[in-house]
Amino acid sequence: MEFLSTLYMFVLGTIIGSFLNVVIYRYNSGTSPLKGRSQCFACGKTLHWYELIPLVSFLVQRARCRGCSVRLSWQYPLVEALSGLIFVAVFALEKSLFESIYLVVIFSILLVIAVYDIRHQIIPDGLVAMFAILSVLWFLWTVPGGLLHAFQFPYYFTLLAGPLHFLPFWALWFFSRGRWMGLGDGKLAIGIGWFLGMTLGMSAVMFGFWIGALFAVVMMVAQRIQQKFTISKITTTSWTFKSEIPFGPFLILGVFIVYFTHINFFDGSVNIIDLLL
Repeated sequence: MEFLSTLYMFVLGTIIGSFLNVVIYRYNSGTSPLKGRSQCFACGKTLHWYELIPLVSFLVQRARCRGCSVRLSWQYPLVEALSGLIFVAVFALEKSLFESIYLVVIFSILLVIAVYDIRHQIIPDGLVAMFAILSVLWFLWTVPGGLLHAFQFPYYFTLLAGPLHFLPFWALWFFSRGRWMGLGDGKLAIGIGWFLGMTLGMSAVMFGFWIGALFAVVMMVAQRIQQKFTISKITTTSWTFKSEIPFGPFLILGVFIVYFTHINFFDGSVNIIDLLL
């Protein structure tokens, strides 16, 4: 019975993930994700229902359009699968139905932001604002003792966490004139602070920087190896972290890790040296 419930939540999540793909592709394009039939971007063919079954259609069609045989993006099954895993993870927390749906909405928005940032290297203000509003409302809903306690010690630190998380990113953006860090990452950090609180939010940001730094090192090593074994010498520009992939997805990955593992580097329960080793 538990297996069937988990499978049901995963399938439901993949269906929502299919819709999230539509949002990602249509956001800021002038086309509403709620209107119009899905079409192939290459040939314009209107897709039938059996071509839109999450995960299954992509595999059955061997990642190609049935009309023009153009290769389909792996974004489709990856977003669907990740959305399915989000549903399973959230409902495994055994919260109330309202809280579970609320969390699914928050994490779905974060997933859209991450993929959109990877595709366009920009974090949409509208989605970030939605995440920030839902985050502060989540805090006000879940604060121990009720809404009035939100403005009392120590809970008001969570209200301060949003702006305080924003300040370091703003400083990096301001003093580097946007070369080191985009301001969109700072706007995203506001919602992270309100959603996770002061110390958990800082832990998520730390995870984001660590994972981002590791990725940058791996990419630079891979580039050096590629250049070393390339027969024809091609002039290439030096690789930089921000120019290749935005930082937002790493921050969001940090949020997922911290929320579901409760790893907190600032409450004395985790030894950072032991974790690194």
